[in-house]
Amino acid sequence: MGDILSVDGDAVAAVEARVLQGWNKFRQLVPLFINKDISLVTIENFYKSCVHSCTLHGSETWPAKKQQLTLQRPEMSMIRWMCGIKVTGSHVVS
Repeated sequence: MGDILSVDGDAVAAVEARVLQGWNKFRQLVPLFINKDISLVTIENFYKSCVHSCTLHGSETWPAKKQQLTLQRPEMSMIRWMCGIKVTGSHVVS
C-alpha cells in the first residue's frame, strides 16, 4: 500500500500521515458538519464516508499497537467539534 514501516515494525509515520489527511478532510467539511439544518444522521453518514474512511485507508496493514489510541483521539476531537463541545482543562463546556 506504500506505507512506510519503521525498523521495529511500527507504522507510526503512516498513522500520523493518515490522521493528518483525516483532519484536512474534516476541515474542508466543517461548514457541513456544524450546520444545524442538517440532521445528525446525515452528518454522521458524511463523516463516516468522507473523514473516517480517509483516515482508516490502508489501516489493515498496520500492526495493532498504539495506533488504535492514535486514531481514537483525533476522532473524538472531531466529534466534539461537530457537537459544539469545548474541553478546557478538566471542564467540558457546551
